[in-house]
Amino acid sequence: MFMEAINHRATNPYIYARDKRTIDIMLETKKGDVEAVELIFADPYDFKGDQWQYKTKQMIKTGSSQLTDYWKVSVQPEYRRLRYGFQCMDKDNTKIIVTERGFYKTIPSDIGNYFCMPYLHENDIFQAPDWVKDTVWYQIFPERFANGDSSLNPEGTIPWGSEEPSATNFFGGDFQGVIDHLDYLSDLGITGIYFTPIFKAYSNHKYDTIDYFEIDPQFGDKETFRRLVNECHSRGIKVMLDAVFNHSGYYFEPFQDVLTNQQDSRFKDWFHIWEFPVKAEGYPNYDAFGFVASMPKLNTANPEVKKYLLDVARYWIEEFDIDGWRLDVANEVDHAFWRDFRNVVKEVKPDAYILGEIWHDAMPWLQGDQFDAVMNYPFTNGAVEYFANQQMDSQTFADSITNVLHMYPQNVNEAAFNLLDSHDTARILTMAEGNKDLVKLLYVFQMSFLGSPCIYYGDEIGITGGDDPGCRKCMEWDESKQDQGLFRFVQRLIKMRKEIPGFGNCAKFRFLVIDGNTVVYQKQAGEAELIFVLNNSDQAKSIEVEALSNRKAIELFFDQEVLQEEAKVKIEAYGYKCFQLHN
Repeated sequence: MFMEAINHRATNPYIYARDKRTIDIMLETKKGDVEAVELIFADPYDFKGDQWQYKTKQMIKTGSSQLTDYWKVSVQPEYRRLRYGFQCMDKDNTKIIVTERGFYKTIPSDIGNYFCMPYLHENDIFQAPDWVKDTVWYQIFPERFANGDSSLNPEGTIPWGSEEPSATNFFGGDFQGVIDHLDYLSDLGITGIYFTPIFKAYSNHKYDTIDYFEIDPQFGDKETFRRLVNECHSRGIKVMLDAVFNHSGYYFEPFQDVLTNQQDSRFKDWFHIWEFPVKAEGYPNYDAFGFVASMPKLNTANPEVKKYLLDVARYWIEEFDIDGWRLDVANEVDHAFWRDFRNVVKEVKPDAYILGEIWHDAMPWLQGDQFDAVMNYPFTNGAVEYFANQQMDSQTFADSITNVLHMYPQNVNEAAFNLLDSHDTARILTMAEGNKDLVKLLYVFQMSFLGSPCIYYGDEIGITGGDDPGCRKCMEWDESKQDQGLFRFVQRLIKMRKEIPGFGNCAKFRFLVIDGNTVVYQKQAGEAELIFVLNNSDQAKSIEVEALSNRKAIELFFDQEVLQEEAKVKIEAYGYKCFQLHN
């Protein structure tokens, strides 16, 4: 047995409280090395004489990559305390006991050897808002969605869609334009809108804030925004705003004061300034977003800065009843600030959604004391590279998604923000080189995965665009230029996600078959069981799916009842099937 490959620590994501009674535990072993794993567990004080009254429970293999098998189990300790270890058995019936202090051939009697969960405290449990799990998001870049009030157009605004997007051009998108098209979003099935920044700023992207308490005048005023939020809520649509708290803009008043008064400015400690005089051109002599001089980094450890930004967080919820904050460059802001941010937001609106922009493993921010979710770029990378880019084989794709599922606790996965593209990336149709069959496979996978999916505005009608600024095109409102077939396809997937048990969130996911360019995965939620077959190639396939052998099912995309007398499933090029199994 490869004991050096056995991995567990008494911390997330290896052990966590799923709810106030249930503890989930995970162990990693070398792929194919271990045949069975049992959890050894009991209350640390449960003794009869000098005998610890431990129990055992079989663990379930929940996924495998090319290197690792993942084993999980759930237990409900009576007194919410736990000491535990693992008994691993290989094909030769060799048994190894895994403890915090090392490996044993027999079960140790001293409980000091075992891993420990001292106590399950309810206020330590990761808890994201329940409504997020059923939300389908739509990301809107306000300057490019719709121009509903031309009187607000900034100077130099050009006709809608008359040019390719650039870093400096303006087309006049505004709140009224969004209000005018809310029925379109409702018809698609959208239940949440994520707006990139709406506050007063210099640029067309608005990530260089001038005033965090004011709406940018090109979008409208506060009353129009209030009406927008109310119109969204009346349709069952949540509203999430973008908080750019890592850095301000060049024209932010405190930074302008620093430029004017230099070391005599009372705001000099609001920023991370290396030396005076401050140079705000070229390569800056202060911390900034990247090395962009017009985006000076805020010192969130400064009490005045912290109070200012926390007042911002409170204001937009109290005054306009927004439902969440997306936090820009969240990993570059200190953890202490985010803990205080969460306390303020949850005090005002306990079910507000707090979403961090983090592109890498974000477990330190997902302990229940900071964010409810992060933008799930590890999911994005695997899905896009496999389906759209065709740069990843099926086994590597399955490994990447299996690793994503096991890098966070299950209750974290259920709140994850699963995007395919955004204002920061090329659009999926462009990445797929115009192949809409690949885009459809992407959407099937996204909408049938765990978490909270997000559509970038216009993708549902076939808008293209390369990396920023190409991905920030004007929305196409001429129906003759929209791909209505793609719209109906996405609309149907959203409907299936909402209505079919097991199709969407809060279900168990695992890959069943990896065969060439075809993947088969299972979704289970209670008694509901679905099996998806996706063919990511330009050739028709016939694939063995033992889980379907001699099973009655309904193929949901074609609404056909089938009896799989044999395990073979025939699937066309770039095809997709979903079998809803009868008990």
